[in-house]
Amino acid sequence: MKTYVYVDGFNLYYRALKATRRNPRPGRKWLDLYKFVKRAMPAETDVQRINYYTADISAIPDADAPKRQQDYFKALGSIPCLRIHKGQFLVSRPMMYLDESLTFSPKAKTPQDPPPRFARVVKTEEKGTDVNLAVHLVRDAFAGEFEQAVVISNDTDLAEAIRIVTVEVGLPVYLIAGASRQSATLIEQATGIKYAERHIQRCQFPDTITTADGETVTKPAGW
Repeated sequence: MKTYVYVDGFNLYYRALKATRRNPRPGRKWLDLYKFVKRAMPAETDVQRINYYTADISAIPDADAPKRQQDYFKALGSIPCLRIHKGQFLVSRPMMYLDESLTFSPKAKTPQDPPPRFARVVKTEEKGTDVNLAVHLVRDAFAGEFEQAVVISNDTDLAEAIRIVTVEVGLPVYLIAGASRQSATLIEQATGIKYAERHIQRCQFPDTITTADGETVTKPAGW
């Protein structure tokens, strides 16, 4: 069955690939999305297009992060059917209200009374991923580009787009979950769901990849 795949890159990364203190998650970030989808879906699934939605990240607070991300983009470029669609990654420094007053360790030599309740923070946010994904999904469905769609995201903002495709266009949309929990709102609108967290480590790119233009790309350390 002719299949188009729509991947929310940031959502997948933070929910299923990024390491945390509670869950180190080694060996996940160098994910081959084509292998991942093929392993998660039935064997007869004909993956003809993978749309990957993301944005170029900032060097704040990690100066090496943009280089690692670009290396991953190059690795994804070795998948012939994959297209990368970029939104914007914004960095701002707003004053924000503190839920609790600041606690200093060690204690500040000159305590402030009353303690400050506002602080200037570094705020990062990605713009455009969910909108682009939803618009492309609906457009491709009405244009008859696919026989079924696969969405990899847990963003509930996509629920209405999925509903339009399944109910108004009448085409199936499956979810692939890279983590153990998935939004009930999305599940309600989708045709079905495949829980595929167990496949992630089995679907990594080789440590070194040669791209279509002959460039050699190596998996970043710690990935």
